[in-house]
Amino acid sequence: MGQALLSCAARQPEFEVVGALDQGDDLSAVIPRGDGVIEFSFHTVTGGVAELCARHGKFLVVGTTGHTAEERARIERLASQIPIVMASNYSTGVNTLFWLTRKAAEILGPSFDLEVVEMHHRLKQDAPSGTARTLGEILAAVRKQQFDAVARHGRSGITGERNSAEIGMHALRGGDVVGDHTVIFAAQGERVELTHKASSRDTFANGALRAAAWVRSQKPGLYRMQDVLGLK
Repeated sequence: MGQALLSCAARQPEFEVVGALDQGDDLSAVIPRGDGVIEFSFHTVTGGVAELCARHGKFLVVGTTGHTAEERARIERLASQIPIVMASNYSTGVNTLFWLTRKAAEILGPSFDLEVVEMHHRLKQDAPSGTARTLGEILAAVRKQQFDAVARHGRSGITGERNSAEIGMHALRGGDVVGDHTVIFAAQGERVELTHKASSRDTFANGALRAAAWVRSQKPGLYRMQDVLGLK
C-alpha cells in the first residue's frame, strides 16, 4: 500500500509527499513538514501515530485494520483533538457495497440467512478482513444485533442446523488476491449476492488520498469513508 500511495500521489499535482516511512523510521522528524499522515501499517503502530498527529495538530487517515477494542478506543479518543478518517476500506466501490448491503438487508428482512465470504492474498495478517467485519457489522446493525454475539466464523464438524440469527463469516487466503468480498442473502427459493472484487491496490490508494484531501478542511472528529463520499 505504501508503494501504491506514492505512485498515485505522484500522478496528482495537488499532493506533495514530504516523507515516506517504513518500519524503524522516525515519523516525528518529518511530521512538522506536512498537513497530515496517511497510515497503512500494523495495528499496534496506529495508536502512537495518532498521538503524534494530535501533538502536532495534523489530520490522520487510517487504513490499518485488525485493531483490538482497546487500540481502537485509544485512536478514537484523539478525534476530539484532530480530524481522523478511519475506514476498513477506501475503495469507492467497496463503500458502495457497504451502502447496498445495508439497503438489501433492510429490504429483504429477517427471513434471509446472512453469510459474508472474503478472500485475500496469502500474506494478509488478520482475519476476517476489516472490510468483511464492517459488512458483518452493517448486517448486524440492521437487525439490531451485536456483531460479536452473532458472528459465526467458519463451520466444522457436526454443527447442527443453522441458527437464523447468526451471520456466517468466512476468510479465504491464497496467492496474490488483492481483495474479494461477497455478501450472501439466502432464503427458501432464492438467493441474492453482492460482490466486489479489487484487482489493483491503486483503488485503495486513490480513495485514501481522496479522504486526505477531504479531511484536511474538517473539524476535529472521527469520520468514515462514507462521510468522505457523502453516502451517509
